[in-house]
Amino acid sequence: MNAMRVSPLGSLMVGWLTMFVVGTDLFVVSPLLPTIAADYRVSPTVAGLCVAAFSLSYMIGAPFFGHVADRIGRRRMLVCSLAAFAAANLLTAVAASMIWLLAARVAAGAAAAGVTPSVYALVGGAAPPDRRATWMALVVSGLLLSLALGAPIGAWAGASIGWGKVFAVLAGLSFCLVWPNFAIWPRDRGAAEGGGKGFNPLPAALVARRLMPMVIWSTALYGMYTYLGAGLTAAGFATDQIARAILFYGCGAIAGVLLGGRLADRLGVHGTAAASFLGLAGCLLILQFAVHAGVLVELALALTSAVAQLFFPAQQAGLANDFPTRRASVLAWNNSALFFGISLGSLVGGQAVALGGFEVNLVISGGIALSGCIITGVAVLAPARLRPANYPV
Repeated sequence: MNAMRVSPLGSLMVGWLTMFVVGTDLFVVSPLLPTIAADYRVSPTVAGLCVAAFSLSYMIGAPFFGHVADRIGRRRMLVCSLAAFAAANLLTAVAASMIWLLAARVAAGAAAAGVTPSVYALVGGAAPPDRRATWMALVVSGLLLSLALGAPIGAWAGASIGWGKVFAVLAGLSFCLVWPNFAIWPRDRGAAEGGGKGFNPLPAALVARRLMPMVIWSTALYGMYTYLGAGLTAAGFATDQIARAILFYGCGAIAGVLLGGRLADRLGVHGTAAASFLGLAGCLLILQFAVHAGVLVELALALTSAVAQLFFPAQQAGLANDFPTRRASVLAWNNSALFFGISLGSLVGGQAVALGGFEVNLVISGGIALSGCIITGVAVLAPARLRPANYPV
């Protein structure tokens, strides 16, 4: 794909909006669960299966759709998946029963699995090589802002007009983004269209090593974040204090991912990733002391989140650099690794909280982050030794 054919501002705006809508769809379900449970007369636990259905469908589907995107063209996969995503949200809005709702969320998760890796791959291919991490960070910020802004707005709208209409609006927005994504990205020929040249299988050992840092990062970060509300409540924080702390966390994440993109372009992706791990380990210990003392928790959370998010654009840009002919596939695997780490973090964090409380969880999460710094240096810094000699780069 020729980056000169892509309008930088236009592509970044369209990519950012696409990620914002997909992220809002994912994050808005949680605050709407009580209303959904009441409408279908089920328990909140059963209603919560909507989140699990979306996440599992995404995690399983992402590698497959990333592979297909590299075969048939990333723009084609993006626009088809975005149209399917709009249809799945419309089905969510009109689901007549809990079973149909779960089926619609499975479809939405699968469609999202075709959207996000394609967006990342298209942005990574269109960006100038010396600004690849910065461009990818800007697009990822749309996903993070959907957590801080899109989900609360959706929750407010759900309380005002009904949760079904929220998903109908998301369906409309998704459909409206189909044409801009088709128009802004140049047609990229998949490997199959190009005669199959250069479409060798991904080297499994190399991919596994490159994805290990993502699993460790998301395990460490979400092992803490999953139990943040419960931990602060146990420490005596009021509801408004917890809400303020989470707001600081979200703002720190947005600042961190934008800064991480610039640092990765200037200092290198591997050094930035290792520094993020080391900083996250230290910040989690600082957060542990802040929670224990009950002071400066908001600032400690903002710092922790910002330092943690330095890693994400560095990891994505590194993968885009290392696998230029298979960007959609490897970035899709990276997303699956993220969801796997989130699930693993919730399990590890839950055991840590059960054994010693939230403060012990923070120490254990810090140790996991420190191991990520070591593994990044050992497993990632010299990947060429595992790449087959005939692998296209």
